Amino acid sequence: MTKSPGFVHLRVHSAYSLLEGALPIKKIRDLAEADRQPAVAITDRNNLFGALEFSETLAEKGVQPIIGCTLDVAFPLALSQRNGRPGAPGDNRLRAPLALLAKDAPGYANLVRLTSAAFLEPSMESAVCVDLDAVARHAAGLICLTGGPEGPLNRLLAEGRADMAEDIAARLAEVFGDRLYIEVQRHGAADERRVEADLLSLAYRRSLPIVATNQAFFPKAEDYDAHDALLCIAEGRYVAEDDRRRLTPEHSFKTRAQMCALFADLPEALENTVEIARRCAFRPVTRAPILPRFTGEGADALAAEADELRRQAAEGLEKRLAVGPLTPGKTPEDYRARLAFELDVIIRMKFPGYFLIVADFIQWAKAQGIPVGPGRGSGAGSVAAWALSITDLDPLRFGLLFERFLNPERVSMPDFDIDFCQDRRDEVIQYVVRKYGRDRVAQIITFGKLQARACLRDVGRVLQMPYGQVDRLCKLVPNNPANPVTLAEAIAGEPKLQEARDGEPVVAQMLEVAQKLEGLYRHASTHAAGVVIGDRPLVELTPLYRDPRSEMLVTQFNMKWVEPAGLVKFDFLGLKTLTVLAKAEEMIRASGREINLAQLELDDPATYELLSKGDTVGVFQLESTGMRES
Repeated sequence: MTKSPGFVHLRVHSAYSLLEGALPIKKIRDLAEADRQPAVAITDRNNLFGALEFSETLAEKGVQPIIGCTLDVAFPLALSQRNGRPGAPGDNRLRAPLALLAKDAPGYANLVRLTSAAFLEPSMESAVCVDLDAVARHAAGLICLTGGPEGPLNRLLAEGRADMAEDIAARLAEVFGDRLYIEVQRHGAADERRVEADLLSLAYRRSLPIVATNQAFFPKAEDYDAHDALLCIAEGRYVAEDDRRRLTPEHSFKTRAQMCALFADLPEALENTVEIARRCAFRPVTRAPILPRFTGEGADALAAEADELRRQAAEGLEKRLAVGPLTPGKTPEDYRARLAFELDVIIRMKFPGYFLIVADFIQWAKAQGIPVGPGRGSGAGSVAAWALSITDLDPLRFGLLFERFLNPERVSMPDFDIDFCQDRRDEVIQYVVRKYGRDRVAQIITFGKLQARACLRDVGRVLQMPYGQVDRLCKLVPNNPANPVTLAEAIAGEPKLQEARDGEPVVAQMLEVAQKLEGLYRHASTHAAGVVIGDRPLVELTPLYRDPRSEMLVTQFNMKWVEPAGLVKFDFLGLKTLTVLAKAEEMIRASGREINLAQLELDDPATYELLSKGDTVGVFQLESTGMRES
């Protein structure tokens, strides 16, 4: 048996390098598995959006995930504006990337802090970056690669500033010690070839190890044209333009054999990729949800929460029973027995804190006159939730089951869908921020994708196709947000698209490129409702992001991965219907009449007559065309 080539990819950019990487994480896994690669490192630009997803996805197939980041760093230098990506006028610093890999748990924690700081405390105006001093403070447990052609050493050598390159190399060696590697890349670009000899000379002169890397942005060399179009989409340029950023077909996810052949003259550079992989003995893993303590910290905190929950729920139930008529056939003891059963389950599953936290901010909202929904979803089946004023529906009256919400046989976090007046929802979130601390409460990131129609329009634009032609083609793709149709499905089901593809080469190119880019992430934004609350500063559990449109912290992990990271999600839904109802109440009271929406009868014949006619515009969940026409 021949020995497998010794090479590990250390510079892979996933689709989370927004509008730059064209490698979905599952695709990276499949490519690594097909080539029997033992390990792969992810180094997305300035973020850890995909860190936990990458870790879990590759590990399940037996591929060692290495978590890293291509992080822009501000280096203190006297550089002129012509050296590319400078700071603000008069700012004598060079902004250039380093590739940082987490060697161990402290290294990953430091990487999380650095990527969070790059968004939250950027060291350059209008830039996502950190300064070199910050990197030095958080260098423990990190392996540093010098960034390749974009990195500080290559760029300074290309500028003929070898003395400055020497100074930076010395400073990085001081910071990282034997965890610094001089990165050598061979994508065939002129700037790489021009400085390679000087780069190697610097490395040998300073006894710094070299490492062979290949920045992978797309799967195969034949995907280069599609990726080139992606860069044009990102920068608002046209494919036909010459003076724009271009990569090469060599920026694909090469096999080990290809890399070993490319660097056959530098065997130590290949061997060091394997050495680095062996040094990186850590990956982030999922963890059980961690809730902040409602009654304080300490060994008895959980017991104290259980006692507090029993007290609040018992008092709340008696208030409920004293106000309105009981469900026919039910006695107060039936309600108390149901509550006792639910509380036993809640406490046994260690969720009293969750109920107390939700009850607290809902009770606060109601005390401030902020309209709150009566409750919906499976949470409405809980007598405990009703007693705590989380919901306003009597579960026994409507025969609702608690087990649909919380069941010891199917352990999962409870999840209340809570509706607030759209105009005042932010007041409730700010109350939570004040109560638990600004560094412990965050919104959740979400990622927009290149969907079928929008992707076609983007590709048509960068190919400089006539707008009318692109518009006609896009309208042939079904637009159904509830059940999206892929471009491949649209082409297979639409003869006119097939005819256009077969009749015009530019349309065929457009459709081919768009299919390769479809589904990639386009931008990051903030989830409309999700909020997480931690028992410690969130940067200890997840990397953080800053949405320019919000002053709150935002997690770098999305809705699917923020809970496996150990955070508990709370939904603060803004509902315009509640806002309308609040306005209606004000108008009725202004006319001299009193009304209490919570006490309205639910069997009013006139109301059901309107419902039966489908006259439900403005009625929550009954206003869609499907509901009104059925």
